Amino acid sequence: MSMSRRQACGLIAATMAGARAAEADIVVGQIGPFTVLPAPDASQLNQGLKAGFARINAHGGINGRRVGLFELDDKYSGDGFAAAFAEALRRRPVALMSPVGSAALQRLLDARLLDADEVVVLNAIPGAEALRHPGHPMLFHVRAGDREQIETAVINAHTLGITRLGVIYQNIVMGSSGIAVAQQAAAKAGALEISGVETSAEAARIAAAAAQVVKSGAQAALAIGAPRFMADCVTELRRAGMKEFIFLLSYAPAAMVAKVAGAAARGVAIAQTYPNPFGDALPLQRDFHAAMKAAFPQVSGFTSFHLEGFICAQVFAEAARRTRDLDAPSLARSLHAMGEIDLGGFRVDFSRGNTGSRYVDIGVIDGSGHLIY
Repeated sequence: MSMSRRQACGLIAATMAGARAAEADIVVGQIGPFTVLPAPDASQLNQGLKAGFARINAHGGINGRRVGLFELDDKYSGDGFAAAFAEALRRRPVALMSPVGSAALQRLLDARLLDADEVVVLNAIPGAEALRHPGHPMLFHVRAGDREQIETAVINAHTLGITRLGVIYQNIVMGSSGIAVAQQAAAKAGALEISGVETSAEAARIAAAAAQVVKSGAQAALAIGAPRFMADCVTELRRAGMKEFIFLLSYAPAAMVAKVAGAAARGVAIAQTYPNPFGDALPLQRDFHAAMKAAFPQVSGFTSFHLEGFICAQVFAEAARRTRDLDAPSLARSLHAMGEIDLGGFRVDFSRGNTGSRYVDIGVIDGSGHLIY
């Protein structure tokens, strides 16, 4: 079978990126769903990482050593991740950045891929409790987990006077873990009843689940699952008659929700685990904008995933600067030992465990498809 022009260009680009990473003094990698997943998460994380490392290299690198990044596509599957992980280790990275997907992280843990202590995984996505506890000593989470996001959504619903909250959750690990957290949070809040409906990602099943939630008398809804799943839930909940608040977790980009759900996306609340990527009040935000404009001048709309990648590059650099012999065990020890670091208005602290931040805010989608914080 002949190779298409697009495939050939992709192969050339990947080869060149791999060659640049191999030439660097410090090699890091990213395994992610660059294809198949109908959301730009991995690509936007990649751009943020590259912008961050470009800025670090332009300012002298890490103790005079330049950082190179390579990326591998896992095609959004556990098998794909395992194969990409084996290929990544052959390139001898000190860290792998921001893998995406419950299937990938479940395979990482179930197959005990990190037991060799050959690499640190920094900033795993999503943050389901089942993927964090017990977790692994070499697996670090920069962003606040699903527990913090779900608790914030439940508290907001309670504050708004909601007494019946419907939860649609996908039949994956983050869904089954998430409904348990929602029930626990509601019990703590008091006077808030949770009705959960589990479903797969097929459109007809989401529609049936949404109708069940509305029929239950829920005054608001929370969707827990993959990005496209949550966006489809918005469409079907509105279609079923849900006129009140709909809450989503941070993995659903506002632009994608607005594209999928159209006018139904207006007023949807999305948990945010990082500051506003469009803001300029914080030094972090200004540094991020400058780095992105220098590395990707063609990108006009910044997202939370862009900012997340940028932040993760800074976290890696801060820990790496504090090591004499930069290898995976030394990097893990340094992440714990460096204590709280301020990245210009956003703080990370691994001194008490493998989760660095518990920051959660709520953004609301406006009529133009943008988040209002």
